[in-house]
Amino acid sequence: MTTTTRHSGARAGRALRPTDKALPEHARAHNRSLVLGHLFHTGPSSRADIARSTGLTRVTVSGLVGDLLEEGLVEDLGIRAEGKVGKPATLVGMRTESFQVVAVDLTDDATIHGAVLTLVRDVVARREVPLDGRSGDAAVRALEDLCRDLLAAATRPVIGVGIASPGVITTDGHVVQAPNRGWYDLPLAARLTESLGVPVHVANDANTRALGEFTFGTASGSGSMVLTVGEGVGAGLVVDGALVLGRNNAAGELGHVTVVDVTTAGEVPAPCACGRAGCLETVLSVPALRRRVAGLAPEESDAALASVGRLLGIALAPVVSALDLAEVLLSGPPELLDGPLRDAALTAIRTRTMPVIGRDLSVRMGSLDEDGVLSGAAVLVLSGQLGVT
Repeated sequence: MTTTTRHSGARAGRALRPTDKALPEHARAHNRSLVLGHLFHTGPSSRADIARSTGLTRVTVSGLVGDLLEEGLVEDLGIRAEGKVGKPATLVGMRTESFQVVAVDLTDDATIHGAVLTLVRDVVARREVPLDGRSGDAAVRALEDLCRDLLAAATRPVIGVGIASPGVITTDGHVVQAPNRGWYDLPLAARLTESLGVPVHVANDANTRALGEFTFGTASGSGSMVLTVGEGVGAGLVVDGALVLGRNNAAGELGHVTVVDVTTAGEVPAPCACGRAGCLETVLSVPALRRRVAGLAPEESDAALASVGRLLGIALAPVVSALDLAEVLLSGPPELLDGPLRDAALTAIRTRTMPVIGRDLSVRMGSLDEDGVLSGAAVLVLSGQLGVT
């Protein structure tokens, strides 16, 4: 491979704690991911550095590095000047600028956003396509067309496509249900892998945003929730360094918790896409928030947003308390979320939890920019194809 490599100064901070044990027959793949994970998060290192960090023997590391050099995923970077006695170490580095990923964000209620990214989330190209009310198969076709456009825009080999979608999604990218997209029992990852000819990974958009915040942002690994507000509402949870999925891959589906009923003062239960009424996303989704504040004076708008923030805090309080979370990160339009809504949510949580839990709780906007979900989609590919998280 003759591609010139530039090592980016951007580095991912931490890796997720693995949740599965490596079986003997998977040992080599597991060890390979440990080596790549070290190089991705730490940067250029000697083989001895890698051995110390991963706990693998130097012989094992040397063999794995040799294989990765042949694959073109890593490269020799020359001798490290250390001024120490003994043979100087030769550094190897991951060729993060020589490969790219396609990332797609389906969070927006009106537009599908996509980008070609380097392995350290530098943007190479952007594309977007309006949904124009499309759902079901029509939405799948729009998504597929956008992915083809992005693959054509890539300037380096693409190792995979990562897609962040609303809904309940299994670990193999099967959409169990995504009411806002009209998708039910849809093998989205398998269908697109076959049609696009590259590996496709699909995950819940809130979980994907949580991966992005944890890997590239400042989310706490001890206990954080990333609440994604778009056409719907979902949450991704990282607790003790592991992404929480739940037995039905539905952990964090807070958008369909009922927060408005006939007893809720000042609110009328509105119908939800899930078939029920009064769900959190009927008041907190971006379309619902925009309808609520349309035409209002600033003070009235603030009061309207604060009323939604209070409902959000009531819904979050038992979750925060049960998991002893350190922070809640909000992802969505800051003009709607960052202000009276956020403040009211924090106040409601603190008044409904023990002081030891609520006192130091942080409710803030996500640390990443508007590309946070796309960054998480890139992590889906890094994890699925290279074992890097």
